[in-house]
Amino acid sequence: MLLPSLNRLRQPLTFVAAKWQTLIRVAGNPYRPELHYMRGPGPKWRAKHQAGRLDRSL
Repeated sequence: MLLPSLNRLRQPLTFVAAKWQTLIRVAGNPYRPELHYMRGPGPKWRAKHQAGRLDRSL
């Protein structure tokens, strides 16, 4: 009598345990690629490439 009720609870508890483990694994991962995303050329590249460029504002 006790065994069928435990079997009925096993699947939801397994699901919750798996989600909890995934959350802990993701939260503990220090690598965050969005922090290393390059948004474009930096100031050194601009200084190098604007030196040979003509002034087009005139």
